[in-house]
Amino acid sequence: MIALLALACGVAVANVYFPQALTPLVAEHFHVEAGTAAWIVIAAQLGYAAGIFLVVPLGDRLPPRRLVGVLLGSTSVALVTQGLTGSFALLCALSVLVGMTTVVPQVLIPLSADLVPPGRTGAVVGVLQGGLLAGILLARAFGGVLGDLLGWRGPYLVAGVLCGVLGALLAWKLPARSPRAARVDPLAPLRLLAEHRDLRRSGLYQALLFGGFNAAWTSTAPMLTDTAHGWSTSVVGVVAVVGAASALLAPVAGRWTDRVGPDRVSAVCFAGVVVSSVVLVPGGLVGITGLVGLMAGLLLLDVSVQSNQVANQHRVFALDPGRRSGLNSAYMTCTFLGGAVGSWLGVLAQSRVDWWAVCGIVACTGLAAGTRHMLRRRRVTAL
Repeated sequence: MIALLALACGVAVANVYFPQALTPLVAEHFHVEAGTAAWIVIAAQLGYAAGIFLVVPLGDRLPPRRLVGVLLGSTSVALVTQGLTGSFALLCALSVLVGMTTVVPQVLIPLSADLVPPGRTGAVVGVLQGGLLAGILLARAFGGVLGDLLGWRGPYLVAGVLCGVLGALLAWKLPARSPRAARVDPLAPLRLLAEHRDLRRSGLYQALLFGGFNAAWTSTAPMLTDTAHGWSTSVVGVVAVVGAASALLAPVAGRWTDRVGPDRVSAVCFAGVVVSSVVLVPGGLVGITGLVGLMAGLLLLDVSVQSNQVANQHRVFALDPGRRSGLNSAYMTCTFLGGAVGSWLGVLAQSRVDWWAVCGIVACTGLAAGTRHMLRRRRVTAL
């Protein structure tokens, strides 16, 4: 069951990310600039943040089997419609809808924490986070390769069919479980943020790091396919496959978090993000040298952001086991709002300055999170 849930996390979240590799093809088809085409990515991430805030708390109130089936069915219909549309405005609007309904991983991850003993929470969350990250990174390979072969519409249509099949499978296989809560409080995420200091700082940590992560990845496809570099979208897919190797380390990060605690893991991750920003700088060079530097930097960035995600969710789920969906909703809303801002800043930096400015954004996110973490440790030590 854990393996199936990890697969579902990867397939569902991929719908927010495979358009990143398609932005050059969408820009060419609809005769818009690359920065404008990037709104199909930004819109999906904003929709995902809205879905986390509005839909994920329903995981505490509704049977998971019914909720997940409805969400994936809705995602399937929206994706197929995107693949058939001839309007860029409608494509962006449907991206918001896809983002709102493809929040299935944020329903399944708290559910997985309910299925295992407390001492195994980090390891199991790590497995599902590994599936989630694999979906995020392999989505770009899926979009890039299929986009080259079938055009920009192909990935949307194939993803729609996959979500339909997966929704039917999960509606059949998910265990029947009673709701955790008798009613849904639409303001629960805000109340939980106000109540738990560790939830607020975990959300801040990941909003910063995920913003840097998205700034780098959203800028990668336009940079690699521009006139100077001249790579195809399939090469963007190859870069993503290399980065997806970081998903293999997610279970390791989970076990490490169980052993040493989330705060120590987070500190190492913040340092990793800063180092990755330096490694990424040569990624703007033309030719193989730049491509290798880009892949190495993105791999280190992916490992750091993913490991911090595992540590944060370990910390958040321990706050109140009876309200894990609400806690996850609040935390992930912060995360994806940060990611959407990072995507926008990355495209802006790449189009108006250069790749080094994107690397600067990544460095700033790691430094900001690390500084906040050090200040907290000093305050706790003083007390």
